[in-house]
Amino acid sequence: MTKIKHISYFIANSEAELFGLVPDGEEVSIYQLINKNGMEIKVTNYGATVTSLKTPLKNGELVDVVLGFDTLDAYLQSFNLKSAPYFGATVGRFAGRINNGEFKLNEETFHLYQKNNNHSLHGGNLGFSQKNWKVKNLDNGRNPSITLYYVSDAQEENYPGELTVELTYTLSEENELIIEYKANTTEDTIVNLTHHSYFNLDGHQYTVSEQKLIVNSEKTVETTDENIPTGRFLNVAGSSFDFKQPKKCPSIIDTTFVLEKENEFSASLFSKKNNLKMTVYTNQPAVHIYVGGDCFNTVKGKENVDYHPLSGICFETQNFPDAPNHKHFPSSVLKKEETYHHKTIYKFQSF
Repeated sequence: MTKIKHISYFIANSEAELFGLVPDGEEVSIYQLINKNGMEIKVTNYGATVTSLKTPLKNGELVDVVLGFDTLDAYLQSFNLKSAPYFGATVGRFAGRINNGEFKLNEETFHLYQKNNNHSLHGGNLGFSQKNWKVKNLDNGRNPSITLYYVSDAQEENYPGELTVELTYTLSEENELIIEYKANTTEDTIVNLTHHSYFNLDGHQYTVSEQKLIVNSEKTVETTDENIPTGRFLNVAGSSFDFKQPKKCPSIIDTTFVLEKENEFSASLFSKKNNLKMTVYTNQPAVHIYVGGDCFNTVKGKENVDYHPLSGICFETQNFPDAPNHKHFPSSVLKKEETYHHKTIYKFQSF
C-alpha cells in the first residue's frame, strides 16, 4: 500500500501512456484518473479493462483492491490459460453461458462459437474483452471519467446486427466506481454486458477467505453440472448460498443470484483487516458471484504476485445466463429502435 498525496484539487493525467502492442502491431494505451480523495483507477483500452483501483483508507494509505497485470503481454497470455481469468475486463456481447451456443431470435436460429463444454461463454472466441476499444472522452472534473466505445460488426461471433457500445468509468466524490453502458444495434440482437474485476479489499496480493460477504437475494438460478440454467430458481434460505447475513467468502462459488429488490444494494464485501467496505448497486436483474483468480503459476500478477483460487471475488452484475433460451427470464433482446442501458456502482467506505 502507498501513501496518499495531499491533493487540494483534482489533477488527472489526461495523456495516454503506451501500454504495449497487440500482435497486429496496433498500439494499446493506459489511462489514469484520480478523484479529490486520492482514489485512483487505471484503465486500458484493451478490453476496456480496469488494471488497478486504489482506494483510500482512514490511515492515509491506498490499497489496490483489484487483481490485474503490469503488462499488456500478461493480459494477452492470460487468455491462453486453461481458464482465462478476464481480470478487470468488459465482457460481451453476452456475459455468461449460452446453452450449446445457440439461440432463436425472430424465428431464426443463430449458432455462436462454442468454447466451454460446447457452450458459448463470455461473448465467444474473441469477445469484447480482447478487443481494442476507442476513447471517446476524458473528463478531468471533480468526478473524473473516461468513456470508451466499440463497434461490433454484424455477424461478429455470429451475433446479428452491428452493435455500438459506449462504456463510461467514473470516480465520484463519494469514492464510487460508477460503470455505465449504453448500446444500440442496427438489427434486433441480444446483449448482456458485465464488468469482470476480481476484488480483494485486503489488497490484490492477499486472499479473500476472511472477508465477509452479503448478497441481498432470496433466490439463485439453478444450473446443471456444466453451469447451464435449468430454468428453475432455488430459495437460498437454509442453504450454503444464503448470504443475507455476513458470512466469510466461500472457497468455491460460481452462482447467479436473483435481484428482486429495487433501489436496494445488491451485495457487499467487508475487510476487517482494512476496515474497508464495498457495496454493489445495479439496475440489472442478477449478480453472478465467482471466487477465483488462479493463474496456475503461469502468468505473474501485478508486483510479481502469484494469483491463486482465493485471490479475488467477482460481482458480475448482468442478466441471467442463457436468458435467450428461457422465455420466463428477463429479456436480453435489444431491438434496433431501443437503447441498452446498464449501470453498476461499486461504493467504497473506510471506517
